[in-house]
Amino acid sequence: MQLGYGLYQQQTQKLIMTPELRQAITILQFPAIELTEYLHQQIVENPVFDIEDKEMERYEFFYQNSRKSFGVMKADEEEFNIWDRIATPTATLEEYLLEQARFLAIDNRQFHILKFIIGNLDDSGYLTIPLIDLAKQLQVNLSEIEQALTLLHSLEPLGVGARNLQENLLLQLKKMDPIDEKAIRIVSHHLTDLGEKRFQKIAQALGISLLEVQQCADFIKTLNPSPAYGFQNGTARYILPDITIEKIEGEYIVIVNDTLVPRLKINSYYRQYIQTHGQEGEASKYILDKLNAAEWLVKSIEQRRNTLYKVTNAILKYQRQFFETKQLKPLTLKTIAEEIGVHESTVSRATNQKYVQTPIGIFELKYFFNTGVTTSSGEVTSAENVKKLIKKVVERENKQKPLSDQKIVELLQQEGIEISRRTVAKYRDELGILSSSKRKRF
Repeated sequence: MQLGYGLYQQQTQKLIMTPELRQAITILQFPAIELTEYLHQQIVENPVFDIEDKEMERYEFFYQNSRKSFGVMKADEEEFNIWDRIATPTATLEEYLLEQARFLAIDNRQFHILKFIIGNLDDSGYLTIPLIDLAKQLQVNLSEIEQALTLLHSLEPLGVGARNLQENLLLQLKKMDPIDEKAIRIVSHHLTDLGEKRFQKIAQALGISLLEVQQCADFIKTLNPSPAYGFQNGTARYILPDITIEKIEGEYIVIVNDTLVPRLKINSYYRQYIQTHGQEGEASKYILDKLNAAEWLVKSIEQRRNTLYKVTNAILKYQRQFFETKQLKPLTLKTIAEEIGVHESTVSRATNQKYVQTPIGIFELKYFFNTGVTTSSGEVTSAENVKKLIKKVVERENKQKPLSDQKIVELLQQEGIEISRRTVAKYRDELGILSSSKRKRF
């Protein structure tokens, strides 16, 4: 067979992701607040959109507060103001520290260095930048940075400006009256052993009893690992549910919460312009492109609304028992996708970062999807229910003789739950429950 170059025509079929399809997928993924911000951008860029005056006033108010929280209003709560129910911290950690620093007997140069260090604290109140780097940036001696850091350590909250957890704990312990020398020795030399619950090793090293080590560990746990805890850190973001499930006369109703999404409509002037001037000409082509884009955007918003409704309604169908008994059934994305006749990825996008307000609280839609565990009767219970059982078993155990994972398996089997030791260990880790050796009390 002879090989050579040539020009050939060949017909093929393939899927192409059009800009319109990408837009529809993006809109489906957006939670309510991000969708509103996206539409605000589209309104600015596309002149054919029109918003009624009342709608514009409401939308502008929401957009100015888009990083804040709005409750889902009921018909008899029109005067409800969520801002009356939210307590906002009055100062940031930086402002609080600078206010204290102004009362220190230091000159302007020292205050400037101290202010610079305060400005470089991380969100937890720790100083993670090496002192030598701070000295180079300010072009001062390292000793001046160290002196300023010592001043910072004298301010409240205790532990602020620490360079690691150990220093933070020691700063707090050394300020207490009376000083607990045993706790200081444990934090100074055995913090890793303390975290790993190696109490026997600590007791032997310090020449004290296991009970004393246990008491010191309990005391150290009361210290604050994050000096910045309780202070304002940027703008708080609150959950805005995308869907509401209400119980009316014994029936659950799904409502898509689009009250804050601006009602878009296309200005009739531009349609008339096309009818009058035709589709030729630069201006007509520009307007026609914008009209097509606007129509597709409106369709995408409606499609998002319909998809959210169908997905939530299908979840409600499978998890109706949850709203009565708080017991989840095993459910997968594939099951919901087959129920409403869409691809599994569509369900994933529709439930991503979406929240639903229900009569028993607010939940992320992803919460209702979980794997199952087989019971001895052949039925299937959700992993969430098994985790609750494990948590109850651990809470009731003898703390001096905590249950091993194998013992928990045996107790669950008595409840009719067929589960392996490895799965118990996995669920225990997800619940933040330590192993039996680390849960032991003396």
